[in-house]
Amino acid sequence: MKKKEHKVDTKVTTEKTVDLNADNQKSVENPETVSADTDDQNVPVEELPAPDEKTILEEKIVELEAFNRDITDKYLRLSAEFDNYRKRTLRERMELTKTAAESVMLSILPVVDDFERAMHSIDQGMDFEATKEGILLIYNKFKEFNKQNGITEIEAVGQTFDTDLHEALTKIPAPSEEMKGKIIDVIQKGYYLNDKVIRFAKVVVGE
Repeated sequence: MKKKEHKVDTKVTTEKTVDLNADNQKSVENPETVSADTDDQNVPVEELPAPDEKTILEEKIVELEAFNRDITDKYLRLSAEFDNYRKRTLRERMELTKTAAESVMLSILPVVDDFERAMHSIDQGMDFEATKEGILLIYNKFKEFNKQNGITEIEAVGQTFDTDLHEALTKIPAPSEEMKGKIIDVIQKGYYLNDKVIRFAKVVVGE
């Protein structure tokens, strides 16, 4: 008997060998392709640990304590500065009051001197007209002193009665229709100190 011969398809084998060589050649020429394929695999990623709630609270407490110290320091500084300012202002006010009183007294002393000289002249039996003229000069000097210190007289006679400026002591029949509700006479003069009424004028009002 003749043995069967097994024929190998050399063409197919050759093609497979060529394909394997070609794949190996591509792998050598493009190593990035291989690594990329490897990176695509599911690799576990390490997760960051969740912040501890106790740690967060401790950090917040430290922050608030620092803020509280800063606020307390600012408050103490401001309180000390205000206390110094208050004491300095009080001291300056007291000194100003003393200085103002001293200035007024120095200004009024010459008027007092004039009055003393006038009384001495009266005692010496000086001429009446000369004494009268001297007293008139003293009076004018005193009025000028008042003016320089902001003291001015409140106008009254012939003015309409005003409760903000005048104090009515009595009422009398008006001499004319036009004088009704107006001031006819002044019992005591009133005065301003700058724009403030320091004494009301005591007046008689017509009705």
